[in-house]
Amino acid sequence: MTTFSDPPKEQFRLSMLLYDTRYRSATIQVIALIGFMLLAAWIISNTIQNLEALGKPVEFGFFGEPASYDINQRLLEYTSRDTHLRAAFVGLLNTLVVAVLGCITATVLGVVIGVLRLSHNWIVARLMTVYVEMFRNVPVLLWIVFIMAILIETLPAPRAFRGDNPEASMVLGEAVAVTNRGVYVPEPLFSNSLGNIHLFGESSLRFDVSLDLMAILVVLGVSIWISNWIKHRADAIQEKTGDRPVTWWQRLGVVVVPLALLLALLGFHLGYPELKGFNFSGGTHLRNSLIALWLALSLYTAAFIAEIVRAGIMAISKGQSEAAAALGLRPNRIMSLVILPQALRVIIPPLISNYLNLTKNSSLAIAVGYMDITGTLGGITMNQTGRELECVLLLMLVYLSISLTISAIMNWYNESVKLKER
Repeated sequence: MTTFSDPPKEQFRLSMLLYDTRYRSATIQVIALIGFMLLAAWIISNTIQNLEALGKPVEFGFFGEPASYDINQRLLEYTSRDTHLRAAFVGLLNTLVVAVLGCITATVLGVVIGVLRLSHNWIVARLMTVYVEMFRNVPVLLWIVFIMAILIETLPAPRAFRGDNPEASMVLGEAVAVTNRGVYVPEPLFSNSLGNIHLFGESSLRFDVSLDLMAILVVLGVSIWISNWIKHRADAIQEKTGDRPVTWWQRLGVVVVPLALLLALLGFHLGYPELKGFNFSGGTHLRNSLIALWLALSLYTAAFIAEIVRAGIMAISKGQSEAAAALGLRPNRIMSLVILPQALRVIIPPLISNYLNLTKNSSLAIAVGYMDITGTLGGITMNQTGRELECVLLLMLVYLSISLTISAIMNWYNESVKLKER
């Protein structure tokens, strides 16, 4: 009788790390990683030793010193007596404001222009082509300076609004003043305000959170959730019976009515800008530096997004639009319901890069005097304290964190819209 047994297992030997193809690639990667870490450690150690020899050891105590400079456009309370850390925090918020506004505006413009470039109307298509070629072939810094010059040189001064027969007048029912010092718009006010929550006490990162704003966001969030639930319920009914109930008035009502009631309870009203002395007071002041940077980055990035959208639409087979037209859909419905949802899978990956470029290009704000994180931490603070290494490293960390956050959000969205096999 013959018996069979499994062959003895081969024992692991150190030489297998180099000669066995199962382990060789991992071994090389580990050695390369160790080498890189050793090189980085040597560079850091050598830099620290050289700085200590020059009497400039690496330390971040300068963040607690008074900044002694002003920031013209800010979201938080700030004075020149605040610390450098406070100034950097205010500059960071200014950077985020420009990045968010720029990404939203550039996306809307880019989608519209990209679609219009494919228009069958020859004049419209050529005008959009001129826009794209004009903006993407001129450096964005020149557009920032150019728009800033237009705002300063062509808009009226505040004194032009004074007198019985003023040279200039406010717009939108005497609510908005457009001047060469900026745009003054109404500010939201609450006569029955819930007050504020003071976070971080009296530290440099202190800021007030409006309970009114929090209440509005909570009510709006719950209303949107209920609206989405109504939509999913209608989808389920349509899937089951083939008939879709009319729900637009319900979805609109659950969003508008609770929000309107809350605003009424809070005593919501608008504070309008008024001309007093040599300038306007009241309202919210949007300085020309913010407007010029916002417009320039949006128009410049929109030209690239338009080409991305056009390429994504052209990547969809013509049979898709022909089939939708055969079902009786109008051209605008074909674009919104059939073409664009499929094109998103092509559009989103390069769109992420343009969002990142817009965020990094916001560092050019110093050219028009807008105090973002580069102008505060990487500009005045660095020049005053002489802490070049610390400021530059922190500045790089800030932009890296913002870019990775944008990439993570857009990659998540990309995963949610990509095709899933069943």
